[in-house]
Amino acid sequence: MNKEKEVSVEPMADQTPVGLIPDKAEGEEESVLFAPVSKAEVFSSFKETVVSIKRVTKVVSGGKRMAFSSLVVVGNGEGQVGIGKGKARDVQMSILKATNQAKKHLTSVPLVNYTIPYPIIGNYGSARVLLRPAAPGTGVIAGGVVRALLEACGVKNILTKSLGTSNPHNVIHATLNAFSQLKTKEDVAKRRGRKPEEL
Repeated sequence: MNKEKEVSVEPMADQTPVGLIPDKAEGEEESVLFAPVSKAEVFSSFKETVVSIKRVTKVVSGGKRMAFSSLVVVGNGEGQVGIGKGKARDVQMSILKATNQAKKHLTSVPLVNYTIPYPIIGNYGSARVLLRPAAPGTGVIAGGVVRALLEACGVKNILTKSLGTSNPHNVIHATLNAFSQLKTKEDVAKRRGRKPEEL
Protein backbone atom coordinates (compact mmCIF):
# COMPACT_ATOMS: atom_id res chain seq x y z
CA MET A 1 0.00 0.00 0.00
CA ASN A 2 1.16 3.50 -0.83
CA LYS A 3 1.61 5.69 2.17
CA GLU A 4 0.28 9.20 1.76
CA LYS A 5 2.64 11.90 2.85
CA GLU A 6 1.23 14.69 4.94
CA VAL A 7 2.24 18.11 3.63
CA SER A 8 1.74 21.14 5.83
CA VAL A 9 1.36 24.50 4.08
CA GLU A 10 2.18 27.54 6.14
CA PRO A 11 0.75 30.92 5.03
CA MET A 12 3.27 33.55 4.01
CA ALA A 13 3.83 36.32 6.49
CA ASP A 14 3.37 39.15 3.98
CA GLN A 15 0.05 37.91 2.61
CA THR A 16 -3.34 38.99 3.93
CA PRO A 17 -6.40 36.75 3.51
CA VAL A 18 -8.96 38.06 1.05
CA GLY A 19 -11.64 40.19 2.68
CA LEU A 20 -9.52 41.15 5.71
CA ILE A 21 -7.90 44.53 6.27
CA PRO A 22 -4.44 44.42 7.83
CA ASP A 23 -4.00 46.13 11.16
CA LYS A 24 -2.47 49.59 11.11
CA ALA A 25 1.06 49.69 12.41
CA GLU A 26 1.87 51.75 15.47
CA GLY A 27 2.59 55.39 14.66
CA GLU A 28 1.26 55.02 11.08
CA GLU A 29 -1.22 57.72 10.09
CA GLU A 30 -4.44 56.70 8.40
CA SER A 31 -4.59 57.96 4.80
CA VAL A 32 -7.88 59.44 3.59
CA LEU A 33 -8.40 58.93 -0.14
CA PHE A 34 -11.62 60.89 -0.45
CA ALA A 35 -14.30 62.47 1.67
CA PRO A 36 -17.96 61.63 1.12
CA VAL A 37 -19.88 64.44 -0.56
CA SER A 38 -23.65 64.76 -0.30
CA LYS A 39 -25.93 65.76 -3.16
CA ALA A 40 -26.81 68.96 -1.34
CA GLU A 41 -23.16 70.03 -1.40
CA VAL A 42 -22.80 69.14 -5.07
CA PHE A 43 -25.85 71.16 -6.15
CA SER A 44 -25.29 74.03 -3.71
CA SER A 45 -23.54 76.06 -6.43
CA PHE A 46 -26.35 75.52 -8.96
CA LYS A 47 -28.76 78.38 -9.61
CA GLU A 48 -32.36 77.87 -10.67
CA THR A 49 -34.18 80.01 -13.23
CA VAL A 50 -37.88 79.62 -13.96
CA VAL A 51 -38.30 80.11 -17.71
CA SER A 52 -42.00 79.48 -18.20
CA ILE A 53 -45.11 78.80 -16.11
CA LYS A 54 -48.38 77.92 -17.83
CA ARG A 55 -51.77 76.86 -16.54
CA VAL A 56 -52.98 73.67 -18.22
CA THR A 57 -56.39 72.03 -18.12
CA LYS A 58 -57.35 68.37 -18.28
CA VAL A 59 -60.95 67.55 -19.10
CA VAL A 60 -62.24 64.61 -17.06
CA SER A 61 -65.68 63.09 -16.56
CA GLY A 62 -66.32 65.29 -13.53
CA GLY A 63 -65.31 68.52 -15.26
CA LYS A 64 -62.03 70.35 -15.78
CA ARG A 65 -58.90 69.67 -13.70
CA MET A 66 -56.52 72.64 -13.46
CA ALA A 67 -52.74 72.25 -13.11
CA PHE A 68 -49.53 74.21 -13.71
CA SER A 69 -46.64 73.35 -16.03
CA SER A 70 -43.20 74.83 -15.33
CA LEU A 71 -39.97 74.94 -17.33
CA VAL A 72 -36.80 75.41 -15.22
CA VAL A 73 -33.11 75.87 -16.07
CA VAL A 74 -30.32 75.00 -13.60
CA GLY A 75 -26.59 75.67 -13.95
CA ASN A 76 -23.44 76.23 -11.94
CA GLY A 77 -21.99 78.95 -14.18
CA GLU A 78 -19.00 76.74 -15.04
CA GLY A 79 -20.23 74.76 -18.04
CA GLN A 80 -22.81 72.51 -16.34
CA VAL A 81 -26.43 73.15 -17.32
CA GLY A 82 -29.72 71.25 -17.41
CA ILE A 83 -33.39 71.80 -18.17
CA GLY A 84 -36.48 70.20 -16.68
CA LYS A 85 -40.24 70.26 -16.95
CA GLY A 86 -42.70 69.65 -14.13
CA LYS A 87 -46.47 69.60 -13.77
CA ALA A 88 -48.54 69.71 -10.57
CA ARG A 89 -51.71 71.11 -9.05
CA ASP A 90 -49.85 74.07 -7.51
CA VAL A 91 -47.03 76.27 -8.81
CA GLN A 92 -44.41 75.51 -6.16
CA MET A 93 -44.69 71.75 -6.60
CA SER A 94 -44.43 72.03 -10.39
CA ILE A 95 -41.26 74.14 -10.05
CA LEU A 96 -39.79 71.62 -7.59
CA LYS A 97 -40.49 68.72 -9.98
CA ALA A 98 -38.93 70.61 -12.88
CA THR A 99 -35.84 71.49 -10.82
CA ASN A 100 -35.28 67.88 -9.74
CA GLN A 101 -35.60 66.69 -13.33
CA ALA A 102 -33.14 69.34 -14.54
CA LYS A 103 -30.54 68.27 -11.97
CA LYS A 104 -30.81 64.67 -13.18
CA HIS A 105 -30.10 65.60 -16.82
CA LEU A 106 -27.03 67.84 -16.87
CA THR A 107 -25.01 68.67 -19.97
CA SER A 108 -21.35 69.74 -20.03
CA VAL A 109 -20.57 72.68 -22.32
CA PRO A 110 -16.94 73.37 -23.38
CA LEU A 111 -16.23 77.07 -22.85
CA VAL A 112 -13.26 79.11 -24.06
CA ASN A 113 -12.84 82.53 -22.41
CA TYR A 114 -16.52 82.56 -21.35
CA THR A 115 -17.77 81.88 -24.89
CA ILE A 116 -18.22 78.88 -27.18
CA PRO A 117 -15.28 77.66 -29.30
CA TYR A 118 -16.94 78.01 -32.75
CA PRO A 119 -20.32 78.82 -34.40
CA ILE A 120 -23.00 76.16 -34.23
CA ILE A 121 -26.69 75.70 -35.12
CA GLY A 122 -29.02 73.65 -32.94
CA ASN A 123 -32.25 72.06 -34.14
CA TYR A 124 -35.25 70.71 -32.31
CA GLY A 125 -38.59 70.30 -34.02
CA SER A 126 -39.35 73.52 -35.91
CA ALA A 127 -36.85 75.54 -33.82
CA ARG A 128 -33.39 76.51 -35.06
CA VAL A 129 -30.95 78.50 -32.91
CA LEU A 130 -27.71 80.00 -34.18
CA LEU A 131 -24.85 80.53 -31.69
CA ARG A 132 -21.72 82.51 -32.53
CA PRO A 133 -18.69 83.19 -30.30
CA ALA A 134 -18.04 86.83 -29.46
CA ALA A 135 -15.12 88.96 -28.27
CA PRO A 136 -14.74 89.90 -24.59
CA GLY A 137 -17.01 92.78 -23.64
CA THR A 138 -19.77 91.90 -26.10
CA GLY A 139 -22.13 90.45 -23.52
CA VAL A 140 -24.94 87.96 -23.99
CA ILE A 141 -26.87 89.03 -27.08
CA ALA A 142 -29.90 86.78 -26.66
CA GLY A 143 -33.46 86.94 -25.48
CA GLY A 144 -36.00 84.87 -23.62
CA VAL A 145 -35.19 81.29 -22.81
CA VAL A 146 -31.87 81.31 -24.69
CA ARG A 147 -30.48 84.02 -22.40
CA ALA A 148 -31.53 82.09 -19.29
CA LEU A 149 -29.77 78.95 -20.52
CA LEU A 150 -26.58 80.80 -21.52
CA GLU A 151 -26.31 82.68 -18.22
CA ALA A 152 -26.87 79.49 -16.22
CA CYS A 153 -24.12 77.81 -18.23
CA GLY A 154 -21.61 80.60 -17.57
CA VAL A 155 -21.41 82.17 -21.05
CA LYS A 156 -20.67 85.92 -20.88
CA ASN A 157 -19.94 86.82 -24.52
CA ILE A 158 -22.01 85.36 -27.37
CA LEU A 159 -24.20 86.26 -30.33
CA THR A 160 -27.44 84.32 -30.89
CA LYS A 161 -30.36 84.28 -33.29
CA SER A 162 -33.58 82.25 -33.20
CA LEU A 163 -34.42 81.17 -36.75
CA GLY A 164 -37.62 79.19 -36.25
CA THR A 165 -40.54 78.96 -33.87
CA SER A 166 -40.72 81.01 -30.69
CA ASN A 167 -42.10 78.14 -28.59
CA PRO A 168 -39.96 78.23 -25.41
CA HIS A 169 -39.78 74.43 -25.08
CA ASN A 170 -38.55 73.92 -28.64
CA VAL A 171 -36.15 76.88 -28.52
CA ILE A 172 -34.51 75.79 -25.28
CA HIS A 173 -34.13 72.21 -26.53
CA ALA A 174 -32.61 73.51 -29.77
CA THR A 175 -30.08 75.51 -27.74
CA LEU A 176 -29.26 72.43 -25.68
CA ASN A 177 -28.86 70.47 -28.92
CA ALA A 178 -26.31 73.04 -30.10
CA PHE A 179 -24.42 72.65 -26.82
CA SER A 180 -24.29 68.87 -27.23
CA GLN A 181 -22.62 69.26 -30.64
CA LEU A 182 -19.74 71.36 -29.32
CA LYS A 183 -16.40 69.55 -29.08
CA THR A 184 -13.10 70.60 -27.60
CA LYS A 185 -9.79 70.51 -29.46
CA GLU A 186 -8.72 67.52 -27.38
CA ASP A 187 -11.89 65.58 -28.28
CA VAL A 188 -11.35 66.14 -32.01
CA ALA A 189 -7.67 65.15 -31.78
CA LYS A 190 -8.54 61.97 -29.86
CA ARG A 191 -11.18 60.99 -32.42
CA ARG A 192 -8.67 61.45 -35.27
CA GLY A 193 -5.90 59.64 -33.41
CA ARG A 194 -3.63 62.69 -33.36
CA LYS A 195 -2.24 65.14 -30.85
CA PRO A 196 -3.93 68.52 -30.23
CA GLU A 197 -0.77 70.31 -31.40
CA GLU A 198 -1.03 68.61 -34.80
CA LEU A 199 -4.45 70.06 -35.62
